[in-house]
Amino acid sequence: MSEDETDVFSRARGRILDAFPEEKELQWKSPFYFIQGADPQFGLMKAWALGDCSNCGDEWKEEIRLTEQAIQAINKLDPKPKFFVLCGDLVHAMPGTLWRENQTKDLKKVLKDINKEIPLVFVSGNHDIGNVPTAEAIDEYHQTWGDDYFSFWVGGVLFLVLNSQLYVDSSKCPNLKQAQDQWLDIQLAMAKQRKCKHAIVFQHIPLFLKNANEEDDYFNISKPVRQELMDKFIDAGIKAVFSGHYHRNAGGVCNNLDMVVSSAIGCQLGEDTHGLRVVVVTAEKIIHRYYSLNKLSNEGIEKDLLGMIKQE
Repeated sequence: MSEDETDVFSRARGRILDAFPEEKELQWKSPFYFIQGADPQFGLMKAWALGDCSNCGDEWKEEIRLTEQAIQAINKLDPKPKFFVLCGDLVHAMPGTLWRENQTKDLKKVLKDINKEIPLVFVSGNHDIGNVPTAEAIDEYHQTWGDDYFSFWVGGVLFLVLNSQLYVDSSKCPNLKQAQDQWLDIQLAMAKQRKCKHAIVFQHIPLFLKNANEEDDYFNISKPVRQELMDKFIDAGIKAVFSGHYHRNAGGVCNNLDMVVSSAIGCQLGEDTHGLRVVVVTAEKIIHRYYSLNKLSNEGIEKDLLGMIKQE
């Protein structure tokens, strides 16, 4: 993938996202909203249907159609969202496997159609960097999508993007996990000291699916690591963690920390519809609702947005 192809996106570099100059975004101005999506995962739908998720990812026409529908729906929104964040598993093919390059190329082609006034925020998922990530796989992600963890400010709100796979298995890159841990501690200390209006985390794998005390699962962070992260987040005043990975909607609240699990743009593993989450940030609250792509495309959500903002 050439630099010319990737530079159409505002990619995070140096652990910051230059789409939002910090000096202009540190102060709270007024309520705003953003769109969260997860798991377009080009190639999974056929693989899941055939029951062979390791090999049969050679077709992704339906994922292309759904992601195009998502982009078209976002582009029609008025007022425009501040940004569109994709919470991981951008493509299905793991690093170094067949179909990965073509899946990535096709996803980028679809994403190029988003309104240029709506920055894209990319979060790494396990399929983007591997279940057991290596330095080489993470470097490939950097070249393709930008930094795997970074921060940015929007309207007085601090956003932290994390590489959650480092909390699952960093055995092949322990130094990279250590670097993220050190960076995160600095960011959380800053959030606590500055007393920002809100602080929000994006990551691919949820801390938990329904209950903070639930047992370990493929779809959550293991209990010891989960508790350590939650303690840090709650102490720093993090209000919400938004994730994907589960391909179903889920989540819960623990000590005022809202764990939000959003279903997929692509393949559904439960009863939810292909969709996106709309997140309204007011001075006092973070309010979110999941919408089907069809509702976003055909009905609009302007009245809902106004209602959520008025909840302040």
